[in-house]
Amino acid sequence: MNNITLVTGIWNIGRDELKEGWSRPFQHYLDKFSQLLDVDANMIIFGDEELKDFVFSKRSRENTQFITRPLSWFRDNEFFDMIQKIRTNESWSNQAGWLKESTQSRLENYNPLVMSKVFLLNDAKIMDQFNSEYLFWIDGGLTNTVHPGYFTHDKVLNKLSKHISKFSFVCFPYDAETEIHGFEYNKLNSIAGDKVTKVARGGFFGGPKDSIGDINGIYYSLLKTTLEEGYMGTEESIFSIMCYKHSDIINYFDIESNGLINKFFEDLKNDDLKTKNESKVVVTNNLDTNKVGLYVITFNSPNQFRTLIKSMTEYDKDYLIKTKKFLLDNSSDLSTTEEYSEICKEFDFEHIKKDNLGICGGRQWIAEHFDTTDLDYYLFFEDDMFFHPNQGVCRNGFNRYVPNLYTKSLEVIKKENFDFLKLNYSEFYGDNGTQWAWYNVPQSVREQFWPGKNRLPVQGLDPNAPKTTYTSVLSHKGLPYAVGEVYYCNWPQLVSRPGNKKMFLDVTWAHPFEQTWMSHMYQLVKKEELYPGLLLLTPTEHDRFEHYDGGLRKES
Repeated sequence: MNNITLVTGIWNIGRDELKEGWSRPFQHYLDKFSQLLDVDANMIIFGDEELKDFVFSKRSRENTQFITRPLSWFRDNEFFDMIQKIRTNESWSNQAGWLKESTQSRLENYNPLVMSKVFLLNDAKIMDQFNSEYLFWIDGGLTNTVHPGYFTHDKVLNKLSKHISKFSFVCFPYDAETEIHGFEYNKLNSIAGDKVTKVARGGFFGGPKDSIGDINGIYYSLLKTTLEEGYMGTEESIFSIMCYKHSDIINYFDIESNGLINKFFEDLKNDDLKTKNESKVVVTNNLDTNKVGLYVITFNSPNQFRTLIKSMTEYDKDYLIKTKKFLLDNSSDLSTTEEYSEICKEFDFEHIKKDNLGICGGRQWIAEHFDTTDLDYYLFFEDDMFFHPNQGVCRNGFNRYVPNLYTKSLEVIKKENFDFLKLNYSEFYGDNGTQWAWYNVPQSVREQFWPGKNRLPVQGLDPNAPKTTYTSVLSHKGLPYAVGEVYYCNWPQLVSRPGNKKMFLDVTWAHPFEQTWMSHMYQLVKKEELYPGLLLLTPTEHDRFEHYDGGLRKES
């Protein structure tokens, strides 16, 4: 049991003041909560300071972590006012006959509380003293409908880890027409990307500890967006959307149409759980994330190259340990060749000496060379694009550092089946908030895609240039990334074998330029023939500390 921790809490929100059918005295919840406290699992419990003595009169401090969280905390969070605005809107409460007298309509603290369960679970993950592998939220009053013997006698929680590999919900079939828990049904379906025919329960949910951060980010984004747009149900409405919209990271278990969670625990007791998933299309490929090349272009500065290697060693050694490494030496100063050879020998790079092919000429050569290998992915770096030494944020507020970036970024590109994945949000001349392809596409394309912004400035940059369009923001093991019309440029990137072919080989230019590629690839993205991604991170920084004569610079 030590690998599983239950997270719970209980607060008096005045439910005893409601009309018959909705009313329950707080003592009833305390009684049921007391039954839950008999479970011998590790527990992280949130509540008012007054609850602490009650908890420790029932449980040992060895397997109990109490975190004081007053009821006022729910009123102070950013969603409280948005919830009240919708709750007191008659057009919302008149959606269904039952809604006006419901707990979520009558009690100002009900939705702020239940909609914070995921946030509490994430806080528990951060403050966990038990080194848990799995964390599950369980309602403090769950034994109202689930016999406590499942936990104390049958000890069903011991079996959880055997059945749960992803973050999981418990769902029951639901036949809706106009709303689900007050959330307008057509809008719910639109966000979910499918017709929602089941509702995820809020009484018990969770999964592996390392999945909770991603779930928290997704939940927060959906809750914020829907409340801002005036749509509200309960936490279960958002959970239900998540089961459909994010089926790649979420599983569920079926219960009966009455919605009672006891069936889940009965199935768990009998080892009769059947893991389900709403995924309709599973993106798979046969690309191997263990077959990765690292290509570096260098020019006239072994020192730049050695500094890049040092930055990789300090940031994430896997960039050097787990890749097949190639140095494209474009140097015109042949006195550097011997030192380059020594560095390559030291760090196991294949030293490829060429005349000055230029930046884009070298980039094209790399694409063609990679195509002859048995590798499935490659990383592209120039010798002056170092991993940043500190763990702060860039000028746009994005983190510089994420642990295990090498592995996580490969998992992202494979999972999403991206053709290429850019590593940096902020770049030397700009950032990925602006759609830089706008400057470089032909005028006819500019008029097609930006009819209201189809003229370039007479000189310089346009401070009101079009913004990059993103379709979704996701997270993988704490690594955030965006999907959308990501433009190409010669900054550090991860490229797949199919992506390399589409980007550089299907169409070639005798003298390629970065602007040409940016234009060409943007048009492929618009045609949905090229699928790029962008890390919401800025791990590298441009630093050419050993300069060379500008006359030596070549594009191709």
